[in-house]
Amino acid sequence: MIKVAVSAQTTVVSGKVTDGGNKNGLPFVSVSFVGSTIGASTDNQGNYTIRTTQPYNKIKVSYLGFKDATYNVLPGKQQVINIRMIPTATSLNEVSIKTTKKTKYVNDNPAVALIRKVIENRDKNRPEAYNYVEYKEYDKMQFSLSNISDKVKERRLFRKYKFIFENKDSTTYAGKTLLPIYLKEKLSQVYYRKDPEVTRNVTLGEKSVDFGPGFDTEGVGEYFKHLYAKVDIYDNSILLLGRQFLSPISNSAPTFYKYFITDTVTLDNGKKLVQLSFTPRNTNDVLFEGEIFITLDGNYAVQKDALDINKNINVNFVRSMHVDQDFELNPDGRYHLSRSNTFADFGITAKRKSGLFGNRTLIRRNYMVNQPHQDTLYKTRPELEDEELRNRPDSFWAQNRPDTLTTAESKVYKNIDSLVHMPSFRRTADIINLLFAGFKNFGKFEIGPASTFYSFNPVEGLRLRVGGRTTADFSKRIFFESYGAYGFKDERWKYFFATTYSFNNKSIYRFPQHYIRASFQRDTKIPGQELAFIQEDNFLLSFKRGRNDKYLYNDSYRIDYVSEFENHFSYKLGLKKLTQTPAGSLYPFINTDNSNIFQHLTTTEASAGVRYAPNEQYYQGKLFRTPIINQYPIVSLDFTMGIKNALGGEYGYQKLDFRGDKRFYIAPFGFSDVVIEASKTFGQVPYPLLNIHRANQTFAYVIDSYNLMNFLEFVSDHSVSINIDQHFGGFFFNKIPLFKKLKWRETASFKMLYGGLSERNTPSIHPNLYQFPVDENGAPITYALGKTPYMEGSVGIENIFKFIRVDAVKRFTYLDHPGIADWGIRVKIKFDF
Repeated sequence: MIKVAVSAQTTVVSGKVTDGGNKNGLPFVSVSFVGSTIGASTDNQGNYTIRTTQPYNKIKVSYLGFKDATYNVLPGKQQVINIRMIPTATSLNEVSIKTTKKTKYVNDNPAVALIRKVIENRDKNRPEAYNYVEYKEYDKMQFSLSNISDKVKERRLFRKYKFIFENKDSTTYAGKTLLPIYLKEKLSQVYYRKDPEVTRNVTLGEKSVDFGPGFDTEGVGEYFKHLYAKVDIYDNSILLLGRQFLSPISNSAPTFYKYFITDTVTLDNGKKLVQLSFTPRNTNDVLFEGEIFITLDGNYAVQKDALDINKNINVNFVRSMHVDQDFELNPDGRYHLSRSNTFADFGITAKRKSGLFGNRTLIRRNYMVNQPHQDTLYKTRPELEDEELRNRPDSFWAQNRPDTLTTAESKVYKNIDSLVHMPSFRRTADIINLLFAGFKNFGKFEIGPASTFYSFNPVEGLRLRVGGRTTADFSKRIFFESYGAYGFKDERWKYFFATTYSFNNKSIYRFPQHYIRASFQRDTKIPGQELAFIQEDNFLLSFKRGRNDKYLYNDSYRIDYVSEFENHFSYKLGLKKLTQTPAGSLYPFINTDNSNIFQHLTTTEASAGVRYAPNEQYYQGKLFRTPIINQYPIVSLDFTMGIKNALGGEYGYQKLDFRGDKRFYIAPFGFSDVVIEASKTFGQVPYPLLNIHRANQTFAYVIDSYNLMNFLEFVSDHSVSINIDQHFGGFFFNKIPLFKKLKWRETASFKMLYGGLSERNTPSIHPNLYQFPVDENGAPITYALGKTPYMEGSVGIENIFKFIRVDAVKRFTYLDHPGIADWGIRVKIKFDF
């Protein structure tokens, strides 16, 4: 950690920058120490604060349309310098200046003509226009508690942590008193090659606060990175807070934005720039407002931009969010991004001043273009071990950090380290981890998840379960996981044990995965119920509609091998022995002519699968990994072969399964998640080995399941399906006053499944096959899909109380099946901004 000089040796300059003509505060003015890269931009009111521990004695103030100004400062002192900017008398023949009155806006004004020139030249102004690009990138992310009352630290709960509350920063952002609690820095060398296209980030060093084993600091950091994604104004859309904002220079931007020429200027080097202001045509759409500065050297490149989230859009917990970027002229004659700041003010309500304040700063230096390296440089390779990267000496950061930490920021590492060693804090962190993650950490192992400790179902009755897993503190190569459960109605024990060995000395939850896993599980299973990220014995899923006593007792022995590559291609190999024993209304398995009763079904399967997910991102921490859905497609293909007479396998067959996922962003109309699946089974098999389509009889809305299909209602040996889940993000509700105030958002979905059963797998034709399940009166409850596809759809409202989604679901086909629901209300819990 860098040793920071005491406050007497720190130069702090603050003040307000105003227009010398009308004395109004000027936003986004650049203020920097002369001879350094240390600087800041003024806020919306014109306030600024910059600081340094270096002995700089001058500051420079720059703003397009005004004369540059230089002021002397006293090194090592805190001082206030208010600045009045003097307008320049410049003109620009190429563009006619319009009045600032906005009584009527037309698409043929010069501002729109200019923005169309920017759009036309957009691709050539991106670094990706070159065959090769490389640069060094510094990435700093910081979060602080803002405007916390002094009374808080006097409360009994926080008295032991007073040293944390004393590390305040009241000068960096005007009107904000910040208490830094999170800081992460990363330095990388980035290499880009166009053909074949690849971007390689070589991590040179990283440093982050660590809240200890009871708190997944790394996972939180990945979540913050997703909220504060890197902003590229040259993209058609910009992802922030998980929402897609239409860029003001996107192809369709003139349809949704208004543009106004507000200033022109000629720089010292003779370059001419135009300042364009822009606002949304409809202030309720997911758009920006702000300004961009355009070069008039024939390239029409962005030299500077300032983007603000429109306050009228439907975003939760965000009081304000701002992005400002600077592009420097490089020796190649192009402007490349040199600095990007993204900061946001979060709060539960707009009235309360306290909340969370976050800032992400990107600084890029040392651009080199069209200087190719050997092919091996662009190929992925093992980087330095994580521990080495995270333990760079202070001298490394002093030499390589292009930005100066504030005094408060520099103390965060030491303060948080002291905090996590306090027993009282560790106990509090354990409680938070149990409540939100469901696990209680004991260092080398943890117990959970808590949501599975108690559940119930018609076969097992009351079910109690306890389990846990080892952590990376136990071993980075070997992981163990186990649980035991007991059903008081069936009076049977269920249990699970797995051990995983990581070949790359990384956690099995981190990318790229490379491990082998062996497991045994004896437990109950509902055929056709597939759940993502949660367990079937989750307490809330115990509540189901209709009759739901179709269960299997499964004994599963598995060996799985998984290997991922840096390009996000992966493959897996597996071997499984599975014994299925019918329970509940499925008991027993019986063939069609009632000549034989089967107590169980044993299969032995070998499997192989490939998956490609380009540019996939994850929330990944020490003991979890969850994909972050983005605009890139994900495709997978799996092959399974049943081996007869091997390890007791009773059937020989083959099965192919395909799945493709894609999120389509349609800014400003929200986004649509589309999933296409296909399956084909080769060979003659009884119904438990057919494709049992995913059904849902709970009252939860499950994205991947058919929410009005009964368990085991449909089976097939060939099928195709499409699932469309549309999120409008409040596009329509924002235009209705009452709904706009509620901040509700619209959803719609449509699911269609088409398939069937070949003659060789139809029990009525082949009596040796298992009879499809029937009810107590002999009426069928399991069917093959016919010529008519199964279809259902829904319309819904999400963001109710910020985290509840409610869908009205309608089933359109096969309405004559007994015991089905043709419509219903389903609920999903989802936290989102």
